[in-house]
Amino acid sequence: MSHAAEPWPGHAGRLPDDTPFIAADVGGTHARFGLVRCASPDDGITVLAYRKYICAEHANLQAIMQDFLDHHAHADIRHAVLACAGYALDGVVINDNLPWRVSLAELRRHFKLADLALINDFEALAYATRHIEPDATTALAAPADALADGAQVLIGPGTGLGSAVLFSGAPDPDVMATEAGQIALAPGTAHELEIFAAMAKTRHYVSCEDALSGRGLINLYRTICALEGVAPSLAEPQTITAAALAGDNDQAVRSVDVFCALLGSYAGDLALLYGASGGIWLAGGIVPHIHEVLARSDFMARFVNKGSMRPFLERVPVRVLDHGKFGVIGAADWYKRCKTDAIALMPDTGNGHGR
Repeated sequence: MSHAAEPWPGHAGRLPDDTPFIAADVGGTHARFGLVRCASPDDGITVLAYRKYICAEHANLQAIMQDFLDHHAHADIRHAVLACAGYALDGVVINDNLPWRVSLAELRRHFKLADLALINDFEALAYATRHIEPDATTALAAPADALADGAQVLIGPGTGLGSAVLFSGAPDPDVMATEAGQIALAPGTAHELEIFAAMAKTRHYVSCEDALSGRGLINLYRTICALEGVAPSLAEPQTITAAALAGDNDQAVRSVDVFCALLGSYAGDLALLYGASGGIWLAGGIVPHIHEVLARSDFMARFVNKGSMRPFLERVPVRVLDHGKFGVIGAADWYKRCKTDAIALMPDTGNGHGR
């Protein structure tokens, strides 16, 4: 599947050097807007202004963008790039996790943009990894004999379960957004088999996203409550993680423990699938909040528990990335490269998941 940009005929020209433009990273929960500038693709991205919005608090994306322009962008902004979960169909972003419809044509007309491009949100985050210093991340595994640079996999449990792969290359890397979150969930213990069987009673297919996402964490919690004969008292992912961190709800603790273990197995599978010798990046809205639990959980034991491939996985770095501005930076990096190289922008037909 392609995850490149949504085209606007006649508006795919070059972006003048040093021209500020809008780079936005829109997930199911948060929209992050930045006014950015970069002189050339090989220069760093300068974020001139930045703001994070809660999507549900605004009527639509147009209202968010208007607020950002009113408060943070005083120049005549004519170019913008949108990193967004979902795919574009006839200029409309399709995504069940977004609280409102997003029409690229309406945005472009309303704000009189010369160009508005679309990139998958996790594809943008993959491009951002080249701008991330190690001290901006938390290491779960930093082996002294880590493998040489190679493919890197980004995994993001949030509103959904996003993923992308960055393949090293010269002069530029290749990035592939994936639908890995929709592959079948693979239980690894007797307890997980019980959970899987219970979840399978209410759906025809149990995907990894059904357990490894915000709603997935709710699924795990409710299922564990049902198996233990306890009425669920928590209804949101953030309240489940908070209760687990506080240790004051046994079912929440067990739900987060299962979440971490399943995430380790899933990350190990993707590392093998894509030969991720360059490392695994864990992002999304959930992982940064539970990274301390993740570090002492079964995540790493399950990550390397792949039979004869254990020696390979024991040499793969694993780091937790707090999403922050990086989706904005990655979208800007991709957009500036496309505009400088005058690459033709192709329609987006893939599907991603927000944070």
